[in-house]
Amino acid sequence: MKEPVLFLTLLFEKIGLGSFAEHYPHVVYSWLVMIVLIGIALLVRGKVHPFRPTRLQTFLEMVIEGIENFMVDVMGEEGKFAFPIIATLFLYIFLCNISGLMPGMYSPTANLNTTLSCALVSFFMTHYIGVKFHGVGYIKHFLGPIPWLIPLFFPIEVIGHLARVLSLTFRLFGNILAEDLVLAILFFLAGAFLAPLPMMFLFIFADFVQAFIFTLLTMMYFAGAIEEAH
Repeated sequence: MKEPVLFLTLLFEKIGLGSFAEHYPHVVYSWLVMIVLIGIALLVRGKVHPFRPTRLQTFLEMVIEGIENFMVDVMGEEGKFAFPIIATLFLYIFLCNISGLMPGMYSPTANLNTTLSCALVSFFMTHYIGVKFHGVGYIKHFLGPIPWLIPLFFPIEVIGHLARVLSLTFRLFGNILAEDLVLAILFFLAGAFLAPLPMMFLFIFADFVQAFIFTLLTMMYFAGAIEEAH
C-alpha cells in the first residue's frame, strides 16, 4: 500500500524544507492546527458585540457556558480558572484528530510525540494546581490516610500519577492511529466506489469522543489536585 501524499510536505518541498516535513509531519500539521485555532479566535474576537450579539456569537456563548457548567460539575467552582487550558486542549486534540480524515492531511495525534506532549501538559498542570491550592501541604495527597503506611502509599501514588501520562498518551495515540489505518485501507480497497464515506461520520464522532475523554480525565485529575487530602 502506497504512503499517502501529504500536501504540506509538497508545499515545504517548494521552500527547501521537504525533508523536515517528511520526517516530522506531526509537527508540521500541529502548526497548521494552531494557526487555524489562532485565526478563528482572532476572527471571532473582532465580531463580538456586548449589546447586539449575532446568532453565531449567541451560539458560541451557549457552547462556552455549557462547557463551563460541565467543568463546574466536575471540578467545582474553584476549577473555573482552568477553563482556558481545558478548552484549548479539547479544541486542539479534536482538530488534530479530524485533520487526518481529509485527503492530503495527517493526524498529529496519530504520533506518540503529540499525544505525549498533551499528556505532559495535563500532568504538570495537575501538580501545579495542587501546589497552587495547597502549597507544601500538597504532598499529603501522596502519603495516604495512615502515617505508618506512608512507605507503602507514597511509591504507589507516584507510580499511579506517572501511569496517568502513559494512559492518556497511548489511549489517544492508539485510537487515532487505528482509525487512520482503517481509513487508509478502505480508500485503498474501495476508494473508487466511495465506500469509506459512510464511515467518515463514525470517525468524526469517535474523534470527538477521544478528545472529550482526554479532557474529562484531565478535569478529574485537576479536581483531585484541588480537593483536600484525605
